[in-house]
Amino acid sequence: MPIRETDAARPLMVVVGSTNPVKVAAARAVLVRVVADVDVGGVTAASGVPAQPWGDTQTIAGARARARAALAAAPHATLGVGLEGGVVEADDGGVRTCAWCVIVDRAGREGVGGSLAMPLPPAAAELLRAGDELGHVMDRLAAQQGTKHGPGAVGLLTGGLIDRQGAYETLVTYALAPWLAPGYWAMRVDDQRSRGR
Repeated sequence: MPIRETDAARPLMVVVGSTNPVKVAAARAVLVRVVADVDVGGVTAASGVPAQPWGDTQTIAGARARARAALAAAPHATLGVGLEGGVVEADDGGVRTCAWCVIVDRAGREGVGGSLAMPLPPAAAELLRAGDELGHVMDRLAAQQGTKHGPGAVGLLTGGLIDRQGAYETLVTYALAPWLAPGYWAMRVDDQRSRGR
């Protein structure tokens, strides 16, 4: 199924399971490159996971819950988008970031894209293990407010080379793959064998 609605007279309606401007802007930035006439908005949607998810599995579950709740809250939307940031215990004893996007449509199709993996400083890891949320940790370490609504940890820790919105745009693009190249999802191995003969 292509990403475009059957009624081309209406804009494609997409709802993000968050009102965080960074998440909404990331979805919008990707979708306007795919569909000229698109309306992207955000709604408050519960993730069903802790405020600071730990591990890829929990983070994906949070993104999935946000995407489904967003779609349920917006009856005219075609796609629901969930973005969730988390942290993971790293093999070296440190902590790294992860972030995932889940996109769902009304037919039940789902795309999952991630992960934003970046090491975190030891002081951040210590505060996270004590139960704090990454956005609050970075506010504390940077002595500022609202990090997660702006550059995010990724922006601060890369010296501004990439910010949270830019990182999330890649995840949204990955999650859109089943709609961007639907033919690959319809293929069967037997089809490929017969083509190769």
